[in-house]
Amino acid sequence: MPETEEDAVATADDALYVLTAALLTPAQYPSVLGDDYPEACAALGLPPLADGYGLVLGQDGEGARWTVVIDDVSLVAVAIASWDCGMEYELSPDDRSVVAALPGWPLEVAVAAPGVPAPHDPDPGLGDGPALSAPDTSTWGPAQRRLGADTIALQWSLWREQVDDAAFSPPADTTDTADAPQQAGSDNGRKGHRGIRRALAEARAYVDAPPPLGRVRSSFAPGDARTLRVDGPGWSLVARTDDIAFVLLDEEPGEVLPVGRGPELPGLLEALDKMAVRPS
Repeated sequence: MPETEEDAVATADDALYVLTAALLTPAQYPSVLGDDYPEACAALGLPPLADGYGLVLGQDGEGARWTVVIDDVSLVAVAIASWDCGMEYELSPDDRSVVAALPGWPLEVAVAAPGVPAPHDPDPGLGDGPALSAPDTSTWGPAQRRLGADTIALQWSLWREQVDDAAFSPPADTTDTADAPQQAGSDNGRKGHRGIRRALAEARAYVDAPPPLGRVRSSFAPGDARTLRVDGPGWSLVARTDDIAFVLLDEEPGEVLPVGRGPELPGLLEALDKMAVRPS
């Protein structure tokens, strides 16, 4: 993410000083916006096009927040990759690639353009509909649950080293696997066990009846493994195809529940990876 980009993109009757950008595609979209790609698009009032969009967030000369939606996904992907590597990149979309200029920001942006007023929403008459705003993540709920899953995916090693494999209870049979950590005598453990089983059952159902695009995503992991992100109503799952998984539940605020491999998880992860959307 650039700290304060000096790039300017024409939008409406002013210029946009670019602060950051994001991809909105079936394989890569801001998870905070929804459990799947169509839901994330709906948060911006956009149709879920197969090729997706690039989102350019910035301020105009008056300091107003704007989100410029473009159809040049590759341009935004290159810009993000360059910024992630600490390189400068001038993100200047062609006017012909602009799909919409939406008031407000759908994501939190921690920086501001220099030399312009503090970030604020444009005047109501300047945009179509109410200004976009980032989902509330101050309390536990779907948005914060998905952000938590994002963090685990990015910091897998840190979370994995906190799990002792000996904590997983041995399976009694193939229908009652080591899918939850053993927390004997704990009410929270019993609730977590039920929630985990529900999440896994719904994830298994995806294999037979594919869910909306983006609910199952696969990305790079070290070696021959893949990192899986799977989401559903009230739950998120993060897994490595060669390792365990973690489940987060709306009904378990702040809890990260490890899922042992057991006899069923490897096959489930393999099946989900085969159907997952992947970054191009």
